[in-house]
Amino acid sequence: MADPARLAQFVDKMVTDLGAALGVSLVRIGDRLGLYRALHEFGPMTPAELAAKARIAERYAREWLCHQAASGYLSYDPATLRFTLSPEQAMVLAEPESPVFLMGGFDSAAAMAENAEAVEAAFRTGKGVAWSEQPPCAVCASARFFRPTYHNNLVASWLPALEGVAAKLEAGAMVADVGCGHGVSTVIMAASFPNSTFVGYDFHPESIIQARSHAAAHGVTGNTRFEVALADDFPGHEDYDLITFFDCLHDMGDPVGAARHVRETLKPDGTWMIVEPAAGDRLEDNLTPVGRICYAASAMVCVPTSLAQPVGAALGAQAGFEKLSAAVGEGGFGRVRKAIETPFNMILEARR
Repeated sequence: MADPARLAQFVDKMVTDLGAALGVSLVRIGDRLGLYRALHEFGPMTPAELAAKARIAERYAREWLCHQAASGYLSYDPATLRFTLSPEQAMVLAEPESPVFLMGGFDSAAAMAENAEAVEAAFRTGKGVAWSEQPPCAVCASARFFRPTYHNNLVASWLPALEGVAAKLEAGAMVADVGCGHGVSTVIMAASFPNSTFVGYDFHPESIIQARSHAAAHGVTGNTRFEVALADDFPGHEDYDLITFFDCLHDMGDPVGAARHVRETLKPDGTWMIVEPAAGDRLEDNLTPVGRICYAASAMVCVPTSLAQPVGAALGAQAGFEKLSAAVGEGGFGRVRKAIETPFNMILEARR
């Protein structure tokens, strides 16, 4: 027999979640039409004022603003009939350089919804869904989602947390960024360390095309190049001072094979930097709002991607330190440590 109080509480939760899910499209419309940016730049506005600034129809502006206020993404003043984007809301919705800019997450949610039919079929068969079968917007969404974190943490805190790595990069090092996607991480490092040479590798040809364009747009083609290659066969034999894997080891079909190849291509005193989603080693440690997001991404993208590759280890986005370090150790690395951690990421340092 259902408990009425508990039922009411659960229904309230589901209504809240349903409202958030139905709002994804409207958040993305606000981003693509520059509505958040207009509110951030010009301050509180009525629907008519927003419509004029953003060059959209007033009736749609009114409904969009009402939805955003009901969602708690804007505030509304009945006395002035104006809607306001607070500084805190702007950091999440309107400032791409902010460490908590989350618009890429909404893009990812839309891409997952678009790919739901293929993943549903994979649930029945146990087979994978390759990156090449994902919607084109999925890769762009991932790059946009990860960029704020990399922009604010990679050079400022992650690289300095690795033993002797920052000094090598300043002096001039050889770096491979494996699973580079659109090259966001590669370009950030290349711009900060002009004396070093960076090679980005990814098995997705379309991503490599975008990475090359990204490098050109940011003026780092002089010390950066991008090539199509798998994580277990990219070129080099004891060539690299640093090899980086950003949010990709758990996506790989054969993480142990990748680890073996990394060991072969690193210099004897080289470092392997592995950035992964923050996760505990027990399920109960990951039953959190961040864990909820990661498990959704894992079920819809990470596990299907891994299962589409040889071996299909399917570690998942919440693998945790024990599983990840076990794979790294099985690949031949004698030392693995958690160098630094944020609420969203853990950064592992592996050495021979």
